[in-house]
Amino acid sequence: MKKISSSVNQTLKLGIRIAGRLKGGEIILLSGCLGTGKTVLAKGIAQGLGVNKNQVISPTFVLLRLYQGKHLLQHFDFYRLKTAQELFALGLQEYFYSDAVTIIEWPERLKFLLPKEFLKIKLVTKGGSLRHFEFFAQGSKYKELLEKIMNPAPAKDLSFKKRRAGIIINKKKVRNEDTRD
Repeated sequence: MKKISSSVNQTLKLGIRIAGRLKGGEIILLSGCLGTGKTVLAKGIAQGLGVNKNQVISPTFVLLRLYQGKHLLQHFDFYRLKTAQELFALGLQEYFYSDAVTIIEWPERLKFLLPKEFLKIKLVTKGGSLRHFEFFAQGSKYKELLEKIMNPAPAKDLSFKKRRAGIIINKKKVRNEDTRD
C-alpha cells in the first residue's frame, strides 16, 4: 500500500494519523535513504502521541531517544551501526518487546535481530519535496493496523450534540440559538 506526500506538513500529518491508531507495543520500521523524511515522519508520530515535535531529533549519535506521551516512544536510529552484533552487544533489542511504541530508522542494520512482526514504511524521494511511502505489514496485528491507517473510520456525526446545545452551523455563519421559548 502506498501514500504520497508533497510537503513536510503532509508527512507530519501522516505520522499523526499513524499515531492515532497505535495502542502501545507496536514496532514501526522506517527505511529509506538519507534525507527521505524518516525523522520527519517520526516527529509526526511523536506529535500524534502528545510529544512536542520540536523536541524530537534524530538519535543518530546516541542510537536511542525516549519520549513520554500517550505511550512511551522509543526512537532508534541504527545508521551508525556496522553490524547487528554491535546492537546485540549493547542489549538494545530487549527494548523491542515492550509496551512502548518503537520506531526504528535504518532497520536493515538489524539483520537477524529484526523482530518477526512489524509495520515497515519505506520512504522514497521522487524529486523536490515529493515522497512516496510504501507500507508493509508483517504479522496479523500489523495487517490490521495497516488497514486502519489506510482506511480510517468516518468522522463521528456530532449533529445530535450540536442540536442539543442549540448550536446551528451554517456554511456561512455560526449562531447560537436560545432553545428556551
